[in-house]
Amino acid sequence: MSEPRIITIDTPYITLGQLLKLSNVIGNGGEAKAYLATHEVKVNGEPDARRGRKLYPGDLVETSGKAFRVAS
Repeated sequence: MSEPRIITIDTPYITLGQLLKLSNVIGNGGEAKAYLATHEVKVNGEPDARRGRKLYPGDLVETSGKAFRVAS
């Protein structure tokens, strides 16, 4: 796994679908449901396929050999 890319937010949290879009894993928010249905995504080491999952600073998301850390 690569070193996590930092995704900085200026709100208390971000949803998993929004993070996938911001990190360019998907092209738009409408692709989140299909992506989560066909790819393994882990949040803090646990599988999670909920596009509305709230992510807070410090959370780590891993998918398709990439890692992203949420920061404020």
